[in-house]
This record gives sequence, C-alpha cells and structure tokens, in this order.
Amino acid sequence: MPYVSRMGTPAGGDRPGRLTVLFGEHLATLEVASSRLLAAVSGGPDSVALLDLLVGCREGLALDIVVAHVDHGIHPDSGAVAEQVRRLACDYGLEFIQRGLALGPATSETAARGARHRALEAMRRNARADLIVTAHHADDQVETVLMRVLRGSGPAGLAAMAARRGRVLHPLLPFRREELARHLQSVGRSGWIDPANADPTHLRSWFRAEVLPALRRRLPDVDAQLGRVAEQASLDRGAWDAVLNLLPGLDYRAEPGGASIASNALETTDSKLLVCISMAIARRCGISLGPSRAKRVAELLRSRTSGSHVPLGGPWIAELSFGRVHFVHPQRSPPVDPQALAGSLGTAAWAGWRFTWAPAPAPDRQDRMALTAWFAPGSLFVRPWRAGECVRPLGGRRRRLVRCFQDARIPRSRRVGWPALESAGSVVWVPGVCRSDLLIPRPGAEALRVDAQLA
Repeated sequence: MPYVSRMGTPAGGDRPGRLTVLFGEHLATLEVASSRLLAAVSGGPDSVALLDLLVGCREGLALDIVVAHVDHGIHPDSGAVAEQVRRLACDYGLEFIQRGLALGPATSETAARGARHRALEAMRRNARADLIVTAHHADDQVETVLMRVLRGSGPAGLAAMAARRGRVLHPLLPFRREELARHLQSVGRSGWIDPANADPTHLRSWFRAEVLPALRRRLPDVDAQLGRVAEQASLDRGAWDAVLNLLPGLDYRAEPGGASIASNALETTDSKLLVCISMAIARRCGISLGPSRAKRVAELLRSRTSGSHVPLGGPWIAELSFGRVHFVHPQRSPPVDPQALAGSLGTAAWAGWRFTWAPAPAPDRQDRMALTAWFAPGSLFVRPWRAGECVRPLGGRRRRLVRCFQDARIPRSRRVGWPALESAGSVVWVPGVCRSDLLIPRPGAEALRVDAQLA
C-alpha cells in the first residue's frame, strides 16, 4: 500500500479496530511473520499507537515483540517517561529493555538522532531481534521530503524513508498522524507530548508547526504532491539499485564491511554513468555519497593505481585493489591482549570476529585460505597479526604474512584488525588467508575444529 494513496484521507470517526485491520494487512506485505521485533517506543502518542497496533497483529503474524526505550537524558521528565513506557510494556505482557544516554539539553537534533540509532541497533543485537520497528508515519515522510528538497538533496535522498530498509522497519508510513491519534483515543491510551516537538528552534518542529501549515493553506494538496515526489524518487533509486545486477562485467559483490565491483569493466564507461553507479553502490552499503565524492571514485578508477584510495565521508573509503574498487569501512585497531581459545568447546568474540570451536575428526586435507581449520592438541590464542611476521603455508615455503594477504586478495584497508591464531609463539592460522603447517592433525584423528566468522 503506497503511503501516497492515503495523503488525502479526510479526518473522521475511527471505528474500533479499523486501523488495526489496515495496519495488519500492510504489515503482512513486509514479510515479518514469525519475526522477533524490537519496537522503539519513545512514549509519545505515535509510538504508543504503534505498539498497540503491533500487539493487535501479534497473534495473526506470530510476532515476538520486545519494547525498547531510549532515554536521551535531554528533558528533565525523561526518567518519568521511561517508567511510563515500562508500565505500558508490562500492561501488554511484553519484554522491556531500556538504555540511557545522558546527552544533556544542549544536544542537537542530529546528534540525538545518531545516538538513538546506535543505541537501538545495540539493543537489537543484544535482544537478538530481527528488526527495529519505528513509529515514523506519513506526516513524518512529508516533512522529511520537504526538508531534503530545501537542502538540495538528490533523487535518492528524496525517496526519504522506505517501509523496510536493512534492519529497520517503518510500517506506519501509509498512515497519517491524525489516524493514529484517533486510534489511540479509541483504545483508551495516551502518550507523552514532548515540548521539543513544538519548539520552532528545532528545524523539524519549525517545519511541522509553521512551514507545512502555511503551505497547506495555500496549496491544500501539498502532502499528496510531496508524496508523489518521494514515490518517483523511490522508483529512480530502485531502478539504479537493479542496474547493479544487470550491467555486464560489473560483478557486484557484497563483502564484509562493504562491497566491491570489477574495475576493468568500467574504465571506458561514460563519466556520468560511472558517477551514478558509484552512488548506487554506496547506497547499498549505507553510505551517503553525493556527486562530488562519486566523481572521486571515477578518478580513482581511471588512475589504475592499485592500493590507492579516496575518502567517501565519515570512516568510508573507496580503494582500488586487485582489479576491483572496494567500498569499505576500514577495520579499527584490535585489542592488543591475546585471547585464549580455552577448553574443548566454546565461542569467543574478538575485534568484530566470532570464533567457535569443538572436537571433530580431522579431514584428509585442509584448505589453506579457508575460514575453518583443524588443530592437533596445543594452546591456541587469537591476537592481531603483525607486520613483518612470517609463516610456512601448507605445501609451501616460508613467507611473510603480508604476501599471504596479497595472495588471498585482501585489500590493504581490510587487513587492520585481522586475527591470527598463535601457538607456542608461532602463527598457525590466519583465517581466510593462510593455514600454516603447524599443529596439523592426522586424517581422521580427533582434533579441534575452529570456525571463524567476521561479524
């Protein structure tokens, strides 16, 4: 159900359960059945309405709902609001989790939003939820589109919020704020009114309280028209995303921490097309990339200088390496202290990697560059690999680890933070890069199988 089709919905009485039925029909199209959902509930009317609607669909879609509240620590009543949300979750018989941020009243909208997103994602991981569900609705979408128009956003930005993108779900986009308010009244619920939502010193609040009302008086269909802008921009964005799978020779690959494309296929591509392709790839990776920075990617590709890179904003870079352009978020420096893989069975998280180990018969042969290895008895520690270290690979001569990384075609930007397993002072395995000839068990003998995965 495209949200623009409801922009002109007139105000009127709300039949009990009517919105729950419409919401449930829309939610079913978002493929969330049998999912564990983290419902972000601020305590405001919109998020309280969202929670009630989710609960109304819980049984029909077999949903497992966790209520999550982020206390920004900005308003003096934030502690009382958090308690109200906790009681609301209790009323519905739902699990409740909370995270305090203590941001302070001087925090900007942008900083608060970024901190909230990071907190919700951390809560989602800890709760093992599939998706974060937020209460953004059709009026929020209109405000977002107008603000982005006036900030000079390109077509992709004007697509604004999607019903589902990555781990975030916006199931209220087809519905207006007034519909949610009527529903809340019909079920006897209410929410906390944040004074900041009416404070014109905040840009979005100014748009909501002053700009859009003035536009609606002069242009009564402005909501529907802005909705059409978003719909057309979404179509354009989706088309460019589809192109990545269709262009011959592009060889798009999703990679840990980003993605890459083959550089040879694009060296003679028209510059304008190359810029648009770069922006489409960046969007898939979650990078906000404008035309000026996308032009740097085109220049990087034309340079043919392997190992060179250009910044894309924030921590992201584009790196030309081994005949491919990698859009990557370079790994941070790992912990210095080694971590033991203790016992015959266990799991360990280390610098963005996860290791699991258990007893298993050794195979006839091991793959030198695999993410799984078998070891004869011996103490194993995971630690960062070090420049200048050497290893003797299976079936090969002693060589420096940096050459092994090159053989495995691991770009330089991704090598920082790569783990190495050590035993008795020697490197025995660099996952996905090189298995040494140390601690090799006899085929069929009881051994320790270790699996490595980049989180």
